[in-house]
Amino acid sequence: MDARLLVEHIPSLRRYARALTGNAWAADDLVQDTLERACGKWRLWVVGTDLRAWLFTVMHNLFASQVRRRPPPHAVVPLDDVAPEQLQGGTDPGLGLDLQRCLMQLPEEQRAVLLLVTLEDLSYAEVAKVLGIPVGTVMSRLSRARLRLQELMDGAAAPSRPGLRRLK
Repeated sequence: MDARLLVEHIPSLRRYARALTGNAWAADDLVQDTLERACGKWRLWVVGTDLRAWLFTVMHNLFASQVRRRPPPHAVVPLDDVAPEQLQGGTDPGLGLDLQRCLMQLPEEQRAVLLLVTLEDLSYAEVAKVLGIPVGTVMSRLSRARLRLQELMDGAAAPSRPGLRRLK
């Protein structure tokens, strides 16, 4: 295994992990786990195929496993663990925090597709391969993610069109 092949992909892995988790510490842990898993499973990567897509697949699978292991949403969170901007309901923390907060409100399936296409500039076919879904599903999730993100950024709490239902 040539570590230099992995090192050149670390910045994009960090970017994607940060966008997925919304937390710098969790993102660094996810990148570390991804690199550890990639080194341990190096023999599974086929030389000549897209290493970047393979690494994103590894990261996506690790993140999905972490999401499944999370406690239920109704779990009690100590007040000390709540970020200050979450306690300030009426203040405007800035566009960056608004965007991040809105991204984190998207369903994980939509957020993953949106981030891989827009942030990491992967093609629909590459995203489909990374996530293990058909290209049509990528396009559908991307469209719904963009629509929902726009609604959230505009301050809409629910879909603006009656009868529109959220699909996963």
